Amino acid sequence: MTSTPTRPASGLTVLSLPMRDPRVRPLLDELAVEYETRYGNLFGAGGAAEELNRYPAEEFEAPNGALIIIQQDGESVAGGAFRRYDEHTAELKRIWTHSAHRRRGLARLVLIELENEARRRGYRKLYLTTGPRQPEAKNLYLATGYKALFDLAADPEEIKHLAFSKDLAVHS
Repeated sequence: MTSTPTRPASGLTVLSLPMRDPRVRPLLDELAVEYETRYGNLFGAGGAAEELNRYPAEEFEAPNGALIIIQQDGESVAGGAFRRYDEHTAELKRIWTHSAHRRRGLARLVLIELENEARRRGYRKLYLTTGPRQPEAKNLYLATGYKALFDLAADPEEIKHLAFSKDLAVHS
């Protein structure tokens, strides 16, 4: 992604940033609260912090990764990232919309931006997982062409990590 911000819709700016940029902090802070609130100890004590620190920041930087933040009037309102999963596949991580800005299509915009950047980086496929207590995420991925890699009729709590994939060549 270029370092020059793009403006996809009125008042929105898409930025490509390193994980350590202060404009990314709202994403990480609210994700920690979201994970703790939704999951508690489902994944063990301290699971939210462990998940957010699982991968080094460098994995989300060029040439193999990217992190985007969408801002509205200088406020970070949505974002997400990807990292290399394998030679042809990028793994989407940390897809987030600020709780005060949900139901506006921002997560869909984040997906579009990440998919486009992954294509530019030469990836042919995307992979991601979401948790069993995030039905909004599951529904978004299904509605945007992601294939569930699990039994949709099964109890999500028993599956724990709901995996999805998308072939970028088919969805160009």
